[in-house]
Amino acid sequence: MTGQNMATELSEISTFIHSIPPFDSLPKQVLAQLVRELTINYVRKGDYLPPKGVNEPRLYILRKGAISCLSSDGELVSRLGEGDLCDAFYHHDEQTLSNSKITSESPLQVQTDEDCLLYSVKAAVLDEIGARFPSISDYFSQNSAQRLKNKMSQVNEEAILSSTLMNTAVSNFYQSPIASINAEKTIQQAAMQMNEEGYSCLVVIDKENPVGIVTDKDIRRRCVATGLATSAAISEIMTRDMYTIEVKSNAYDALMMMTAKHIHHLPVTRHDQLVGMVTVTDLINNEGHNAINLSSIIHKARTIAELKEISQLLPKLQIRLAKLGSSADHVGKSISAITMAFTKRLIAMAEYKYGQAPVPYAWLAAGSQARQEQLAHSDQDNAIIICNSMKPYDDAWFESLATFVCDGLAECGFIYCPGDIMATNPKWRQPQKMWHKYFTDWVETPSPKALLNSSIFFDLETVYGDVSLLNQVRKKLLHKTQNNTLFIAHLTKNALNLRPPLGFFRDFVLKQNGKHRATLDLKNNGIAPVVDLARIYALSEGISAVNTIERIQQAAGTPSLSKESAENLIDAYEFLGMLRVEHQAKELMRGKSADNFLSPKEISKLEQGHLKDAFKVIKNLQDARQSSY
Repeated sequence: MTGQNMATELSEISTFIHSIPPFDSLPKQVLAQLVRELTINYVRKGDYLPPKGVNEPRLYILRKGAISCLSSDGELVSRLGEGDLCDAFYHHDEQTLSNSKITSESPLQVQTDEDCLLYSVKAAVLDEIGARFPSISDYFSQNSAQRLKNKMSQVNEEAILSSTLMNTAVSNFYQSPIASINAEKTIQQAAMQMNEEGYSCLVVIDKENPVGIVTDKDIRRRCVATGLATSAAISEIMTRDMYTIEVKSNAYDALMMMTAKHIHHLPVTRHDQLVGMVTVTDLINNEGHNAINLSSIIHKARTIAELKEISQLLPKLQIRLAKLGSSADHVGKSISAITMAFTKRLIAMAEYKYGQAPVPYAWLAAGSQARQEQLAHSDQDNAIIICNSMKPYDDAWFESLATFVCDGLAECGFIYCPGDIMATNPKWRQPQKMWHKYFTDWVETPSPKALLNSSIFFDLETVYGDVSLLNQVRKKLLHKTQNNTLFIAHLTKNALNLRPPLGFFRDFVLKQNGKHRATLDLKNNGIAPVVDLARIYALSEGISAVNTIERIQQAAGTPSLSKESAENLIDAYEFLGMLRVEHQAKELMRGKSADNFLSPKEISKLEQGHLKDAFKVIKNLQDARQSSY
């Protein structure tokens, strides 16, 4: 080390180096060895790295100042500030590292934006330390995507350890042997069997094949309440379309199925053979205050005032899930399932108030709820597809339905959509033929407004009603988009307007003013670009999935996306989602409204590094998409 080796100066340098990953994991004596090997470099504004006369591979650590890393065509790759590492000249496959070579021929040009104070260390020294401490060698041998993958593997391991239902097999919960009854038996015999054996449901068997399921609620609702004779066959009141789940599935899959289908008993199968039954009670006893429990309470609510009271539990559930270490995907699916339960209950109330619908229809969720990526009390995005047999005067009923449900959701904390993407808007409450026309026009004439609508309405899911209405529209849409490269090109160009903040200046480019000054917008600068990419992959490849991770997984290995890139993009998306969920949990615990604006000061230096890695992965895939179109 050059200059005066004063103890205080060494101590100060040691403290600084120890604050920077991966050196924060080194023992004190090894850190002291590293500090002794450091060289101090002063580089003037406008000069290039490496400094003149330095030719061997080195790692540079920026103590003060700012540096820009540029590609060979002059595009900004990243900006480095205090505490950042510049490893552009670290690897041994570089040949002579003279200043002239770097500025003219290197694939990466490194220029100072200010007068800089740098520490540097020979690659050979780090190699020697890395041989003893693999965390050091691993860090410098990995690229952004690999570092991020390691981080998410660690997060997933922690989730497995802390999770309850997510990674616990259904086989840990189901009751066996399964209780069954012959289809020819009477309702009275079924009730007696349930009472004697202590079961709340029975699987109905006909010639050794399961043909349905009957619960104690069915007996009350379909027999006692309707005056049906108890001597009637049990097949008269059973539910014929019985949902089942494979024994290899995890308990969280069972939770989501029961929440979505609003059922409380789920037969478990092994190779299509019934082996047992899992119930809501089984899962609630294990999970406590979870999505199924809340959904069950919501279903029993009789007034909007009751629903409003229940909705106040949503932020608490989000906090609880975050504390459990749940993934953003798990949190999003749980919250979305509960929003769906609120919506279904309000629709049921509306149908009770206004009578049955004049023609079949489907209530649709759009945006994050459709993708099952919603967080507590997001704004509303919904629509209605109505059967083509509707008459003009039928719309009065659907207008009443839309007003009742949207007002009810607003009472429960789901604010009205600022862009009026709601079923109360007549434009988004139309017969199926008009929805076909909408999508055809948007694809064939991709105006800016059409592209905006595409980004919203290409993410749709049926919440309630006739699912075939949306499925038919989606099938025609995907047929059109697969064969329309012009539309995909326009959609790609539009999607690339949202870019991750890669122009780092002293860590990150932050918002400069307003309420969210000095923060990063995790949603618009990180999560939304991935959602947009996934949607483009799905439309290009005819993929009907709506959930972002499912879209990426199904696009993996297609002409649109390699398997490796798909894995990297999912890692980036899950990491950003994790930061968002943790940030929102902190805001909710402080009694504030949850937002998407993260101050880098909230997270560790290591997490800041992972965040940069995530942004780089997204930018690389955006660039690949841009070059394709």
